[in-house]
Amino acid sequence: MRALAHLWRDHRIAFLAFLAAATVSLFFAGRLIVFTVYWSDPAHRDQRPAGWMTPGYIARSWHVPRDDLGRELGLAPAPGKAQTLADIARARGQPLAEVIADIEAALTRLRQEPARK
Repeated sequence: MRALAHLWRDHRIAFLAFLAAATVSLFFAGRLIVFTVYWSDPAHRDQRPAGWMTPGYIARSWHVPRDDLGRELGLAPAPGKAQTLADIARARGQPLAEVIADIEAALTRLRQEPARK
């Protein structure tokens, strides 16, 4: 306890910087663990596309490049909130089933292509 009091008293800025760095490190370590556990679950691999999913989620689930999937669907990269398949269908004026069929066809094509570097 005396060591902490010494650090606080004599090296306050360095001690606060260390605490901030440790907090940020713990946040990203926790995030890494959560994502690793989530995507390691076989139930999250090759999921059938649904209206609530985003193209990025589907690309990760199917292990295909996100940009390639977006290109196959004619989607331009857009900053901000990711659109769900239901949002994309609404914007295109298509039924959701049609957009899902397009995604499934794109996934089949992307899986058959040789890996790009």
